[in-house]
Amino acid sequence: MHRSRISTLALTGALALAALGSTPASAAPAPVTRPGHQVESFAEDGTISRAEAPGGSPFAAARGLAATEAAGVTPIVQNGSTATRLDIVMVGDGYTADQQAKFRADATAKWQEISAVEPYRTYRGLFNVWAVEAVSAESGVSGDPDKATVRKTALGSYFWCDDVERLLCVDTDAVERYAAKAPQADLVVVVANSAKYGGAGYNDVVSPLGYSGIATVAGGNALSGQIAVHETGHSLGKLADEYFYEGQGSYPGKEPTEVNISQQTAAQLRRSHTKWYRWLGQTSPDGGTVGAYLGGGYYPQGLYRPTDNSIMRSLGREFNLPGREAMIAGFYRYASTLGSSTPTSAKLTTADRLSVELPAPGTRLRWYLDGRELTGLRDRTALALTELRLTGPKSRPHQLTAMATDPTTAVRDPELRAGLTDSLSWQVTR
Repeated sequence: MHRSRISTLALTGALALAALGSTPASAAPAPVTRPGHQVESFAEDGTISRAEAPGGSPFAAARGLAATEAAGVTPIVQNGSTATRLDIVMVGDGYTADQQAKFRADATAKWQEISAVEPYRTYRGLFNVWAVEAVSAESGVSGDPDKATVRKTALGSYFWCDDVERLLCVDTDAVERYAAKAPQADLVVVVANSAKYGGAGYNDVVSPLGYSGIATVAGGNALSGQIAVHETGHSLGKLADEYFYEGQGSYPGKEPTEVNISQQTAAQLRRSHTKWYRWLGQTSPDGGTVGAYLGGGYYPQGLYRPTDNSIMRSLGREFNLPGREAMIAGFYRYASTLGSSTPTSAKLTTADRLSVELPAPGTRLRWYLDGRELTGLRDRTALALTELRLTGPKSRPHQLTAMATDPTTAVRDPELRAGLTDSLSWQVTR
């Protein structure tokens, strides 16, 4: 997609005003030859377009070095083990050694912005958030306040990437090195030391660390967190963009794989029982009724989206019902409905106690002993194992299983609902 094609997407008035900024100067960054990326750019007038971003940055102080950079790691939110939580890693750039407290405050503010949006707000307990303190030699980032401003920083963050003022690019290899310092990386957000509105979404970055995609945001801008929310719609929800480019013509391909765009009308979806048919006619949190609205996936013709204007089309909006369902399913691809500080490899006896964690509100818990439900223990998160009243030889092991299910009505697809149940089992003897 060409950068010059502007989408019909518009931000809210407040966000558009916040995006107004400096005038371009004549200086341009030196070219970087590493393979590039297709990214999303969030422009000064509130529109979204596609752009080309290099993999490297001419302003990265650590470019090409081995992973030896010193960096502290601070937990901003710690809700459980990395095995049972979705781990967001925020890496700072343009923060000097004496500005790391400012970075941690900016990273905390970004998480508060992200987690104010549903379904993040309901599912806060599923997340850990880590702040990786990359130390830059200079404060701020290149391209702020103007195109001629150059600063050498740990990740090489810079505005005016691909000659787009609000496109905030980074050195993706440097991001990888610093993200690896966190205990686990399922999502990565680069927080740049700037109050200038801008960011980018690297949706095609697939990391050996396990994260898919990178979002960049301005740490000092109160509205840039919306960029990260939109980008996680891609990386977590596997959602398509619902905006389109005027003059792009009609979609020429096959039925898209993403759940929130389709070649089918509402009547066809209802007959075929595909995509978001279960939500048709329902009032959506982003406004209006779920149906089939023409335009999406960058094409004004040939593709339909579920609602008129969700966050996958306009920042400052909510996820629509199909999008919210996809996001919750995405959370549970990394997180679990159930956790425990007692490993399942532990050999327990009736002298022990056992507790489990239910990070999502409303989760239902069931206990089973040798396959038989202990109905009197429903929704109990802590047990004294003497309550099991085991019989038989003392050496005989019994299997105790905890099974947790999130009963949310926000997920209707039976295949996705299967991911909302988890279980843990332990061997217990008298």
